[in-house]
Amino acid sequence: MTDVKHHLTDELLMAYAAGTLAEAFNLVVATHITLCDECRARLGAFEAVGGALLEDADEVEVSADMEAIFAKIAATNSEIQVTPASTGVFPSALQDYVGGDLDAVKWRPVGMGVKQAILKTSKTASVRLLRIPAGAAMPDHGHNGTELTLVLKGAFKDEHDRFARGDIEIATEADHHTPIAEAGEDCICLSATDAPLKFRGLLPRIAQRFARI
Repeated sequence: MTDVKHHLTDELLMAYAAGTLAEAFNLVVATHITLCDECRARLGAFEAVGGALLEDADEVEVSADMEAIFAKIAATNSEIQVTPASTGVFPSALQDYVGGDLDAVKWRPVGMGVKQAILKTSKTASVRLLRIPAGAAMPDHGHNGTELTLVLKGAFKDEHDRFARGDIEIATEADHHTPIAEAGEDCICLSATDAPLKFRGLLPRIAQRFARI
C-alpha cells in the first residue's frame, strides 16, 4: 500500500460518512480512501459511531408519500462506494467515472503543457484530472473556496510540502501556492473545487474561462 503522508481531515471523513459532501468531493475522498489505510480505518470508526447513533435515535413520523421520499433519497445520495484498489493507476471508484484507467482519459490542453479532463458530476462542485509535465509548474493561484488535490502518479511540491501518490492537499481561501511537478515523470492529480481559483497572472485569468477552472 502507498506510504501516504498527507491525509483527510476528520471533518471531511465525517461529512463523507454522513453523505453531505458534493459528488466531486466524494469522488476524491473515495479515491484517497482506497489508497490510504489510515483514512479508511478512521472512516470505518466514524461510520460505526453514526450507526450507533441511528440505533439510539427516537423514531419519527414520515410522509405517507413513500415514492416521493425514495425519489428524494435517490436524487441526493451521491456517496461513492469504496472498493479494493485496482492494479492500474486509478482505483476502481475513479475508473468508473473515467471509463477505464489512465489510457482511457481524453485529455485537453489548458496551456503551459498542462492537460485536463473534466469528469461529469453534479453542479455543486467540479472535479478534473490534471496532467502536469515533469518539472512544469501550475500557475500561481489562490482559492475562492475549497480545493482537494489527490496525487495519483508522480509527485509535486509547493510552498507547503511535497505530495506523492496517495497524498491529498487541502487548500482553502487562506492558501496561495504554485504547485511544481517533480522531474522524472508527469504528475497526474485528481482535483475537486467548489469555487473558481484566483490566478494572479493575466494569461491564466484569460484561459480560466475556457478551462473552467
